[in-house]
Amino acid sequence: MSAVREVLMLGLAGLACAGSFGSSRAAEPIATFSIVGYDPQTKELGVAVQSRFFAVGSVVPWARAGVGAIATQAQGNTTFGPKGLELLAAGHTPEETMKALLADDEGRERRQVGIVDAQGRSTTYTGKECQPWAGGITGPNFSAQGNILVSEATVQAMAKAFQETKGILGEKLMRAIEAGQAAGGDSRGMQSAAILIVKDKGGYAGFNDRYCDLRVDDAKDPIKELRRIFDMWQLQALINDGYQRVEAGDFAAAIQMGEDAVKLDPKSAEAKYDLACFFSRAGKKAEALAQLEEAVKLDAAMGPRGATDTDLTPLKDDPKFQALTAKPKPAGS
Repeated sequence: MSAVREVLMLGLAGLACAGSFGSSRAAEPIATFSIVGYDPQTKELGVAVQSRFFAVGSVVPWARAGVGAIATQAQGNTTFGPKGLELLAAGHTPEETMKALLADDEGRERRQVGIVDAQGRSTTYTGKECQPWAGGITGPNFSAQGNILVSEATVQAMAKAFQETKGILGEKLMRAIEAGQAAGGDSRGMQSAAILIVKDKGGYAGFNDRYCDLRVDDAKDPIKELRRIFDMWQLQALINDGYQRVEAGDFAAAIQMGEDAVKLDPKSAEAKYDLACFFSRAGKKAEALAQLEEAVKLDAAMGPRGATDTDLTPLKDDPKFQALTAKPKPAGS
């Protein structure tokens, strides 16, 4: 097997179930637009991507907390992900990392890559044989790139949205690909989308760095579906981070996160209940009781649950709390 053929097979490993490697489908480029980003406040690193390509999240995005984020696309070389992150971890700049990756790749002119590191430095590369429109834009803390696009307006819109959006990195990345699609997007249409965000101990129970890993492998409007599940993730992430802030004694930050969660879904009894817990731990009893009352109105089960919740212990002697958390009387009693 030739070296070039081996690299192409590696780059398209995510499509192994789509057909044989010798088929025209397997050789198809990943017509894609993506953005890699870094948040200097939270130290989060991430990638968001959309493509007319099945399961793009299995191929394009790579990231490691404290190191960097990489998007590899067009005729993507998936070895660029782990190799690039190792080079960044060893202290190489994004530019040095890109140069090293391309130097060993005979298919470099068919590649497109975006890199950002944990200092916010970024670079992008588009090979001469990538199908038009193809190119990228870099700036502090991000790199946006795409190939087989309607026009350059897609990457320009992504860059603008990332720079102007307030809030967490995930929201910046989501707004960027939403703006990219609105500006034209992939000239062949839509099929899949993904978002990957890492931060130190950001994964489940702190066991790894995989803070947010969401994928829509095949959908008529994958960005819309990704937005739906991202908002679900974001609400839970705000609550989880809020409890961490409470334990650290940063009650103001915890309350802000709880209030942001409630704004995301005003009908969420869970979000209101958790905000009540934050207020309670902060010593704000009136505010805690008000949120608990709202939670119980939305879901009566929140009352009995609160009766044994130690986060609400500061409220236990309040008559209103006792009424809200009392077990319902049996019918006919």
